Amino acid sequence: MTRWLSERELDTWMSLTRVLLLLPAALDRQLREDTGVPHAYYQVLAILSDRPDRSMRMTDLARVTGTTPSRLSHAVASLEQRGWVERRACPTDRRGQVARLTDTGLAVLGTAAPGHVAEVRRLVFDHLTDDDVARLKAITDKIADALPPGA
Repeated sequence: MTRWLSERELDTWMSLTRVLLLLPAALDRQLREDTGVPHAYYQVLAILSDRPDRSMRMTDLARVTGTTPSRLSHAVASLEQRGWVERRACPTDRRGQVARLTDTGLAVLGTAAPGHVAEVRRLVFDHLTDDDVARLKAITDKIADALPPGA
């Protein structure tokens, strides 16, 4: 038997889906207009910048970015062509590959980050109290924990 959404749940669901659709598009638009960097590429650069040696196994990077290994491989190939990321064999597993953020990629990220952070702040955090931020974190963690890996 189907458990239909209550009116309150449906209203909340519609609000959430609106955010899930509009926010990534707005962030992508800002990054492309200001720096020519698509949001998906920015995310890869940002994640790598925060890792030891600015490196990460491709399979782990795909999981963290929430994309498939094949999509990530395509994105990293494009980033390699731009000189922003380099791939090398994984030292502990010859079948695996490691993506590493280059100095050029780090410089691109440094140029893109201030505008991106300002846009995230303008679109999201400037509208929330500290309590809202804590609740949003708790809620999104619960939802994320219920999702299948790689979803």
